[in-house]
Amino acid sequence: GRYRFYFFSNENNEPAHIHVKAESDEAKFWLDPIELASNHGFKAHELNEIAQLLEDNRLAIERKWNEHFGREG
Repeated sequence: GRYRFYFFSNENNEPAHIHVKAESDEAKFWLDPIELASNHGFKAHELNEIAQLLEDNRLAIERKWNEHFGREG
């Protein structure tokens, strides 16, 4: 889709989360539970769509977070 999901390597002191970008819109979601942390430009229906994508792929995303930051999980 149009969303790009990514982690920042210097944010390992925060709880597991993911950043989402599409054009100039950006958001950050906590992963456990899936919850919006910040939003800059996404509309409500887009945030709902992103949250559903995260919920559907949460285990894989958390696995990648743990691999990236060298944590067991």
